[in-house]
Amino acid sequence: MLPSEPKIFHGRESELSDILQMLRMKAPRIAILGAGGMGKTSLARAVLHHAEVSAQYTQHRYFVACDSATSKVELAALIGAHLGLEPGKDLNQAIIKFLVTASPSLLILDNLETVWEPTDLRGDIEEFLPLLTDLKDLALIITMRGAERPTKVQWSHPFLLPLQPLKHHAAQKTFLDIAEDHHNPDDIYRVLSLTDNMPLAINLIAHLVDVEGCSSVLSRWEAERTSVISKGHDKKSNSDVSISLSLSSPRIKPVPQAQELLSLLSMLPNGLSDVELLQSELPIEDIWNCKTTLIRTALAYLDDKKQLKALVPIREYLRKTHPPRNELVKPLFKHFHELLELYKDFSGTEMISATVGQISSNLANIQSLLWNGLQQDHPDLTDNIFNALYLNIFSRITGQEHKILPDPCDHRLEVYFIAELFGSYMNVPIFDPETLVVQALEHFEHFEEPDLKCGLSIFASDLKMTSVSR
Repeated sequence: MLPSEPKIFHGRESELSDILQMLRMKAPRIAILGAGGMGKTSLARAVLHHAEVSAQYTQHRYFVACDSATSKVELAALIGAHLGLEPGKDLNQAIIKFLVTASPSLLILDNLETVWEPTDLRGDIEEFLPLLTDLKDLALIITMRGAERPTKVQWSHPFLLPLQPLKHHAAQKTFLDIAEDHHNPDDIYRVLSLTDNMPLAINLIAHLVDVEGCSSVLSRWEAERTSVISKGHDKKSNSDVSISLSLSSPRIKPVPQAQELLSLLSMLPNGLSDVELLQSELPIEDIWNCKTTLIRTALAYLDDKKQLKALVPIREYLRKTHPPRNELVKPLFKHFHELLELYKDFSGTEMISATVGQISSNLANIQSLLWNGLQQDHPDLTDNIFNALYLNIFSRITGQEHKILPDPCDHRLEVYFIAELFGSYMNVPIFDPETLVVQALEHFEHFEEPDLKCGLSIFASDLKMTSVSR
């Protein structure tokens, strides 16, 4: 029995058109690649049920889910069962004989990476696939996590690129098909931003919004993160399960420090350029191989600026389960600190333009690391407060969006930072001290620290007197 046609299917029209074009060729061999939860199976099912494909292959369309196969023999048994063959010791020849007589045929092997990825099985699978691709009247489509294709098949050109997140309009259509359109557009935008437009995450969070509403889901996300969309028990209903499967890939295991790099990316919304990977002197062995491994497994990707990035659901999962060690974060923070200090010391000179560009492309990264580094028990709290001050200077002078700290705030840290601004007023002009005092007083409503409050009042008073005398 064939799986059903996807009822909600937006944003893959280009890929669908490309596959249909290739299926018009002789003996097409097509690999649908991409990260877990990116919609590879849905695209394959859409192809399977397309009117043109149904007409071309009539009764000879076969869709084999390979998730349960753990060897070449089991893969052959699964294919044989879908073809209606009697079980046997070695079904290879029986499969070939059947497909020769049932031509033309379309065979889709879904989630083939399950049996292809283990290094001790890969050779067997690589030898098995050419038996299928030697059949001139067989169209073969596989879906696989990652960005690699099996090597012993001559795949049809042009290759399909690994599936990317949906464009915003397609993500919004998908969301509204599930959760209807009575929600506030701003709330919908905020909810979708949590998914990075990954189809599985959109599907899961939209069903949750349909039951609970946007406000409830947004509030729960602040407390639970990806657990909000991870209540199911398999990779199709649980985002965390899907991500953990990718992390346990046999392609990751030989490069254990690739996960270290991914854990660092979990803190970096802007991702990392090759310049940062090189200049920050991260304590990661063979970092370029780690980068390649993350791209090959689609746990990370290169954006249009060639920054190495991870999608929001993957970042949040890593922050929860494998947060980066301080030994990893510290060299990168030191690198950003040096850039900010360089800007502070040489602002206004011609030599600083490259530094401005480098800081600007890492603003969200610096802010994310600051939020993590401004916790009260952080060993480098003092240095990080100065980093926040330098970032504040940079943001104000360059006209970037100006925030003292990223939300959600820690009220005590906000006040410490305001006090630091007052303490540095001889070097850094404060143009609106009254507003800062009002902000500090609002934060004091949430905690008691009389000495800090008194010290801040003295700072503010001294600053006011200095301003009057000038």
